[in-house]
Amino acid sequence: MFVMDLKKFAKKADKKKGKLIKFLARLDKIVPADMPELVAEVDREVWEDIDCLACANCCKTMTPTYTKADIIRISTHLGMKPRQFKDRWLYKDETGDWMNTATPCQFLGSDNKCTIYAIRPEDCAGFPHHNKQPFDLYNDTFIGNAPRCPATFQLVSRLKKRVEKEYEW
Repeated sequence: MFVMDLKKFAKKADKKKGKLIKFLARLDKIVPADMPELVAEVDREVWEDIDCLACANCCKTMTPTYTKADIIRISTHLGMKPRQFKDRWLYKDETGDWMNTATPCQFLGSDNKCTIYAIRPEDCAGFPHHNKQPFDLYNDTFIGNAPRCPATFQLVSRLKKRVEKEYEW
């Protein structure tokens, strides 16, 4: 299995972070009319080049937010009571969200696959949130994810290149 060089990716993402943040900030003010179509097209291209199983950096460095429904579904699957599940693996952050107590995620297998994939948290199922609409309302999400997720980094980088080339910017 191909494994992504995450150290090399982190250096590249860190080097380009400022330019991507500046682009997204400007995108907040100037949104191309066909932005949903453009994002969908570029996102399809990104997924031709990115294999999450070669990376799993999200599971290694981030934690999902668990909804009440996630906690019930996963604890039931594991044969635990929700309270036991929370006591064993979760904590409540300062905003009241339930999060993993540690990274990497306790459900990440050695093969970079999620051991509870079919019942994973809603936050994981939606990650990296490229399909959120309107796209520009989620710029903070993309800024936070780009240094950790090669797919988000590529999406924002490619969008920047296309918008700057093809639109009055």
